[in-house]
Amino acid sequence: MFAAILESRQMNRQCPIAIDLSGADVHAEAARIREQAPAAQVLLPGGVRGWAVNRHADIRRLLVDPRVSKDAYRHWPAWISGEVGAEWPLSIWVSVQNMITAYGEEHTRLRKPVAAAFTSRRVAALRPRIEEVVDGLLDGLAALPPGRTVDLRAGFAHELPTRMVFELFGIPERSWAPLHKIIKGFFDTTITVEDAQRNAVDMDVTMADVVAYRRAHPGDDITSVLIAARDSGGEEEGVRLSEKELVDNLILLFTAGYETTVNLICTALHELLRHPEQLKAVREGLGSWEDVVEEALRIEPPASYGLLRFAVEDIDMGEGVVIPQGDPILVSFGSVGRDPQLHGAGAERFDVTRETRGQHLSFGFGTHYCLGATLARAECAIAVERFFERFPEAEPAVARGGELPRVASFISNGLRELPVVLGAENRGV
Repeated sequence: MFAAILESRQMNRQCPIAIDLSGADVHAEAARIREQAPAAQVLLPGGVRGWAVNRHADIRRLLVDPRVSKDAYRHWPAWISGEVGAEWPLSIWVSVQNMITAYGEEHTRLRKPVAAAFTSRRVAALRPRIEEVVDGLLDGLAALPPGRTVDLRAGFAHELPTRMVFELFGIPERSWAPLHKIIKGFFDTTITVEDAQRNAVDMDVTMADVVAYRRAHPGDDITSVLIAARDSGGEEEGVRLSEKELVDNLILLFTAGYETTVNLICTALHELLRHPEQLKAVREGLGSWEDVVEEALRIEPPASYGLLRFAVEDIDMGEGVVIPQGDPILVSFGSVGRDPQLHGAGAERFDVTRETRGQHLSFGFGTHYCLGATLARAECAIAVERFFERFPEAEPAVARGGELPRVASFISNGLRELPVVLGAENRGV
């Protein structure tokens, strides 16, 4: 018994792995952690230590474990005591008070009004608008000189979620540019402490302006719906949001809805461009465009890590590893889709016919499952299908097998650019 306890303590005192803040090779890093133990100690900016969980079965279990919280104000001693505070470069990820950082009944209270606004009916009604925006963007690409190299991230994948999310939330056009800049800084885990703090201030100011605008000019958008729910009462149901909770929920919804969908569309386009045999399989009916989306979600989740969760009590992970009460936990969504225990030895290969393509956790699992998953899937499937219908001869501008630069983040997982030679347009469309 004593030997087992000693072994556990020795495992828990392992030298932590310093997370590469640039996200230069998240999959190699994830594989190294996955092979080491069910949970491995890692080092975050500012000397903050946590535990990375990288195996599919362990992550799936933790995501529904009541001993795991996302509320730093209740369950992270270092945050509660001020040992880690607003000066921490990643503080924005734990200081916000919205449904993604809430625990237990608080999560239910904060999610309820958002779920009521983000109905399946509202999302389904967006499909014609998605198609209209996609066709308009493709018209713009078709107007470019033939054979020109274009950046599909900037000119296509970025534009679709931007317009859909900002329209869905009623964001005035004057706020679009500031919010793009803020979101970019939000996910950039290599920026300085000063820039991170400045970005947080800019976020508060910009969002206060958005809420003030929508209070004065309400419309048929999610922001207006949430403001109305906040201002009209709701105490009898115990669901009324505070002003900070309202703003923080909006920050969560449109930052996640924009950044992750851009990454997803880029991944799906990139994988089909560099694997023409997979595109051929879809065209021949061996796989669907929805299969493309699921395989893209599996092989390159739009978010590499989920920050942060906290152990409400000691959690025995097995193999002699115990996550102590109060310690931070990082969930590696980037690792799940390439776990060979689930997806086999060829997990790193893009294959639209893979039987396990849908067995990823890229939208989360359990109570924190992403409300925007259906919208993101629809945007990606429509965008990719119509792009290849319109430009069947499109080719990557970088030689197949060549590496493209990725966003500087260990949280966001996507290409920084996607250069493509469009080729001849399909005039029959």
